[in-house]
Amino acid sequence: MRRVNAAAVAAIVLGVLASFVIPAHIPAHAQTTAYEGARLIVGDGRVIENGTVVVDGARITQAGDAKAVKVPAGARRVGLAGKTVMPMIIDTHVHLRGKRESLVRDLKQRAYWGVSTAMSMGTDNLELLPMRDETIPGAARFLSAGRGITRPEPLRPTFQINSEEEGRKAVQENAKLKVDIVKIWVDDRFGKVPKITPAQYAAIIDEAHKLKIRVSAHIFEMEDAKGLMRAGLDAFAHGVRDKDIDDETIAMFKQRPNLVLIPNLPDRGVKVDRNWLRSGMSADEFAAVEKTNTDRPKAQAFHAIQARNLAKLNAAGVRIVIGTDGNRPWGPHEEMEDMVLAGMTPAQVIVAATRNGADYLRLADAGTLEAGKSADFIALDANPLDDIINTRRIAAVVLRGVSVDRTQAP
Repeated sequence: MRRVNAAAVAAIVLGVLASFVIPAHIPAHAQTTAYEGARLIVGDGRVIENGTVVVDGARITQAGDAKAVKVPAGARRVGLAGKTVMPMIIDTHVHLRGKRESLVRDLKQRAYWGVSTAMSMGTDNLELLPMRDETIPGAARFLSAGRGITRPEPLRPTFQINSEEEGRKAVQENAKLKVDIVKIWVDDRFGKVPKITPAQYAAIIDEAHKLKIRVSAHIFEMEDAKGLMRAGLDAFAHGVRDKDIDDETIAMFKQRPNLVLIPNLPDRGVKVDRNWLRSGMSADEFAAVEKTNTDRPKAQAFHAIQARNLAKLNAAGVRIVIGTDGNRPWGPHEEMEDMVLAGMTPAQVIVAATRNGADYLRLADAGTLEAGKSADFIALDANPLDDIINTRRIAAVVLRGVSVDRTQAP
């Protein structure tokens, strides 16, 4: 997980004003609106150079080439010439805060940065899980893995098990909560805690599958990745981090086309330009973020292992999605840049951040700009297919058909 001062999150504001105006408070079932003239990055690999998106209430009713879309009479028309429009980002691995007010703020901050959905992975306040069924204006959708499963580990809010039977019971408790996925930690924290055993995680995966729930695993070591694949794991919440993966690991991934990888690349350990965050922070807050912005050779080596592994698995055709860990609402923009630097193309990364994320989280109404989908999209001042960091050049965000107020951060 990247080490960025969490206190800075609350004050992030993007200071660049859009060169056009999308009506700020279109009600949920307003008149039809047509967004015209933008390049459309559909989310599934297709690009439409002169596109139109028609929105009725919270849904897209048409999306395609401007010549083929018939804008209804009387529709509100918003010109986006020179802009690029892409689906909002789906972050499949975060850790949100545990009080209602704080959680709402976390979700609103994500919408501000163009993130439509956040999957909180296994450390949630269970009393807040009913919020998944709420539609909070200006806030990203909330999904949860409930309470993750570990061996005894001090201070971690998980189901802590010592047997296969206890593992199955933990799954059953999560099933009662109707969690969106089960999260397990298969990691000894550098020898500091006991690790879930192969017999225990096999029982957990078996029980979850009996209850029609998928399982995602936090891992560190390659050998654990192999064992989990043999046990039928559905998703990796991190890539292999201890060494460069071998041919057997790659072959095992290729034999499992439905297996999902969330790379969760770590901090690259190099000094980078963070001025894109500056305009929304006080001098003290930006200084706190910049304090970690240094060259660190050990971090560089740790990152390099995971970047090489991602490149190999991407080349092998593994299904990849985006996750950022921690609680950085702007984090997906950093992650996408790192994934490109690791060898993925901008087009591949955008598909990972949109359609693939929606498919993984089983969100039938998200991830692409198509008729019937939720009207969740970002208008950008530059094309991220040319340079992935252009996802940071946000001119406007439309969430469930309503323009997100970006005059100040939540």
